[in-house]
Amino acid sequence: MPDYQHIILEKDPVEHIARLTINRPERRNALNDDATDEMGQAIDDVAADDDIRVLILTGAGTAFCAGGDLAALQGGDNPGMWVSENTDDIRRSFRLAQRMILGLQRMEKPVIAMINGTAVGAGFDIACACDIRIASPKARFMVAYVRIGLFPGFGGTWLLPRTLGSMGKAAELLFTGDFMEADEGYRLGFLNKLVDEDELESTTMEMARKIAAGPPIAIRLSKLMLYKGLEFDLETALKMAAAAETITLTSYDHGEGTRAIREKRKPFYEGR
Repeated sequence: MPDYQHIILEKDPVEHIARLTINRPERRNALNDDATDEMGQAIDDVAADDDIRVLILTGAGTAFCAGGDLAALQGGDNPGMWVSENTDDIRRSFRLAQRMILGLQRMEKPVIAMINGTAVGAGFDIACACDIRIASPKARFMVAYVRIGLFPGFGGTWLLPRTLGSMGKAAELLFTGDFMEADEGYRLGFLNKLVDEDELESTTMEMARKIAAGPPIAIRLSKLMLYKGLEFDLETALKMAAAAETITLTSYDHGEGTRAIREKRKPFYEGR
């Protein structure tokens, strides 16, 4: 495993759960180019690990992720990938961000965001790119880019209306840069669960364990079709569903699931 400097990647092959922690608490987990690169590497690592069935993504300290590190922007004291005299260099530099965001959604394994605090800018986008979001009341969300004259470069204009379920609310957040508090995020369905701060860890782990104990093939195909289905018409989706169901109907896990029901026991899925 690489020697990461800005993140922590932990794997539990027994429970089939990995945890990726953005570990820059002194910067409220803001992302510079090195941290963004490490995030992409870790996501690829988890995606390729057959022992892992669920990824939990969180931030160290009191924030989830404060977005792009202002020190790496114009006028900052440590200019990074977003500052160059060559506009093509800047555009190409976003490949690191694209690798990270696409990696979360293309990964076959479900990703749970455990949101322990503020998610701003790119941090909000990262939370949107996860499949499930569990937060404490301390979580707050802000697009932020508009406050410093920027466009959401991490995919926010695509992600926000889909995860919020409201074009109007997405437009409001994008245009004003106002905060969305955790209770509103829960009411809109953006957050799957809103729990007390001292229950955040246990609630997230309960969800992760439940998913990890499920049939990996069926869950992988469900995640694939969940996102690809946004691009399909109904007829295409039905044809793809028939192909996916054929795969699961002929799997060992399907047989194990039906045997477990007959024998009145919990199933033990092997992902085959």
